[in-house]
Amino acid sequence: MNNNKLVVPGSKQAIENLKYEIANELGIKLGADTSSRLNGTVGGMMTKKLVEVGKQYYNNVKNYK
Repeated sequence: MNNNKLVVPGSKQAIENLKYEIANELGIKLGADTSSRLNGTVGGMMTKKLVEVGKQYYNNVKNYK
């Protein structure tokens, strides 16, 4: 059961789009027939990209002040 609540409307769709975009870049077809290792690679790259975006945002806010 997932108790996470979305804070930003549309964020679920944005995450789904990011997942398929990264899978496409890596040449991985997501699905039940894909190994957990490959699916995990996509998840890891998603995390890396989201952290990168967060750092850029933080630096922009920090430099703005």
